Amino acid sequence: MLNSYFTVKSEGSDEVVIQKSRFIGHVKRVETEEKAQAFVSEIKKRHHDATHNCSAYMIGEQNLIQKANDDGEPSGTAGVPILEVLKKKDLKDTAVVVTRYFGGIKLGAGGLIRAYSSTTSQALETTGIVKRQLMQNFLVTADYALLGKLENQLRNSQYLLKDIAYQENVEFSVYVESGQEEGFTEWMVDLTSDQAEIKTGGSSYLEIDV
Repeated sequence: MLNSYFTVKSEGSDEVVIQKSRFIGHVKRVETEEKAQAFVSEIKKRHHDATHNCSAYMIGEQNLIQKANDDGEPSGTAGVPILEVLKKKDLKDTAVVVTRYFGGIKLGAGGLIRAYSSTTSQALETTGIVKRQLMQNFLVTADYALLGKLENQLRNSQYLLKDIAYQENVEFSVYVESGQEEGFTEWMVDLTSDQAEIKTGGSSYLEIDV
């Protein structure tokens, strides 16, 4: 699992008008090629009367699945520019379809490349980009005498205090970025004079707006 990576929020779209042509960028997070293809098919069906529905997607931790489709536009002027924006922004598990309704003015190869690139960038910005950070959950159990000190220190630290459970002893649920587990444990041992029980829970990704 990657410690962190960038992707998009669930789904979104935006529209740009260039030389009377309407360009509508559709964005969706997809974890498999099947979901990406289903998204492309959905947009094509929704905009069946459009001149073109060009697409690209990039999937997998190592970006092993990369596809681009010009859907009738001159070769290399639509799908590849969309894909290049995804690469430049290093977005994983992301599919984009740009729908074009031709407005009667030809843009030329350079104009098409710029149009599809800018529409993709605008749609991505509108949808929103997130950083998915792998976090390790820790459960820290301590005596109530340490409650105020630990809560204050945790809230002012680089670590994320998720929850406090008030039981026989007080239990703090804390998220720590992957790779920082040892530093957190040492800090907590020092902070409590080794008077706390520190257990590891599960690991999961948290999403942070970029």
